[in-house]
Amino acid sequence: MTPDALPDPVAVAVIVGSKLDELGVPYVVGGSFASSLHGEPRSTNDVDVVADLDQATVLLFVKSLGEAFYVDAPAATEAVRAGGSFNVVHIESAVKVDFFVAGTDPLDRERLRRRLAVSAADNQATLYVDTAEDVVLRKLEWYRRGGETSERQWRDVVAVLRVQRQMDNEYLRRWADRLGIADLLVRALSELLPR
Repeated sequence: MTPDALPDPVAVAVIVGSKLDELGVPYVVGGSFASSLHGEPRSTNDVDVVADLDQATVLLFVKSLGEAFYVDAPAATEAVRAGGSFNVVHIESAVKVDFFVAGTDPLDRERLRRRLAVSAADNQATLYVDTAEDVVLRKLEWYRRGGETSERQWRDVVAVLRVQRQMDNEYLRRWADRLGIADLLVRALSELLPR
């Protein structure tokens, strides 16, 4: 299967990942894309990427995307400077890719170190995605930041925990404590217990 035959978000992720690989930029795909891989598949029309971009590589990356993508180059440069985020849109499919600059965030650094290589397009392409543990941690963090109201984020967390029975619980506990989400992790795990 070629990228053209893949569902749009996967195809766009493959294109973006290959551009980052060509530039030697470490990245990891997270969000709903990764939670669908480790948990319960669900549709999404965006891709979340943490990338270790700097001022030199962000300009090369923007240029490498060419006319197939819309990207605000000054916004991308500013995101790298400030350690923030920017997005690009694949024009033909309207798939949006949200880029989060790794910067100095310790969990993002760990995510880049632990990322998993997965095959896409019948082994013709590789994508680097979050581990199941990192999906759970980031989604719990986003759930807390959003006022603990997103049923979708919570459902993703519980689905990953349910499907991935063999997880690094020590890693989960250590980072949940560090991120201030230990109570949410305990609550999510309690949903797996028989009632």
